Amino acid sequence: MSKLIMYMEYPFVRYALIVGVLIALCSSLLGVPLVLRRFSFIGDGLSHVAFGGIAIAAVLNLTNEMLLVLPVTVVCAILLLRTGKNTRIKGDAAIAMISVGALALGYLLMNIFSTSPNLSGDVCSTLFGSTSILTLTGKEVILCIILSLAVIVIFALFYHKIFAVTFDEDFSRATGTNTEAYNLLIAVITAVIIVLAMNLVGSLLISALVIFPALSAMRLFKSFRMVTLFSAGLSVVCAFSGILISILAGTPVGSTIVAVDILAFLCCCLAERCLVRA
Repeated sequence: MSKLIMYMEYPFVRYALIVGVLIALCSSLLGVPLVLRRFSFIGDGLSHVAFGGIAIAAVLNLTNEMLLVLPVTVVCAILLLRTGKNTRIKGDAAIAMISVGALALGYLLMNIFSTSPNLSGDVCSTLFGSTSILTLTGKEVILCIILSLAVIVIFALFYHKIFAVTFDEDFSRATGTNTEAYNLLIAVITAVIIVLAMNLVGSLLISALVIFPALSAMRLFKSFRMVTLFSAGLSVVCAFSGILISILAGTPVGSTIVAVDILAFLCCCLAERCLVRA
């Protein structure tokens, strides 16, 4: 405890906890609609798109990668979530195609136009996360807080519409709801969360932040509201615990958070079995 109190005196630890908790909260809120709509894997696909964007930004020597990565990821999110029954390439195939293509092209560009002597280290850090969450500046933290609060407010304001579009898009359209606009909203929010989460867990582990809290909540609750609330609370606890454990034990931040999420999912599965037997 004394060691933990000592670490909490450093600003970079507080920054990491704030950013990690906010990103986990936003990821869990969007995770429930995405899982229910069978788009669980979209986080993985968009994270690979973001990886490709980072590779292009590195080649162009851009000082602020987000200026390129965020718009590219948003456009791809819109294209993926708009894939429906009338398209020749279905949603899962489109995600797989864009995911693999962006990952391969990103690594190819980084290899050909390498601007760093440690290419393997850069790629590994981008894919699996790094200690960048512990080197955040005050401006980066403020930007993350603003974007995260915007996501939370938007989700709260349009909660009922997102609920309706998630469960029955055709019925929502028939009742006069502009489903295209809300699909666009979900796509943009998802892209923003993916880009924010890359510094926390890396592009290959982002799906865990989206999927595990939602699946854990669905083990114990049946209503959309309770699943969303429990998922958000569990995700925050897992992120907070994971960051503290990684700091104290010296383990990778992203992988530690995902490991805690997996443990929480297994606990929820066990609790579900106990409730059924009871």
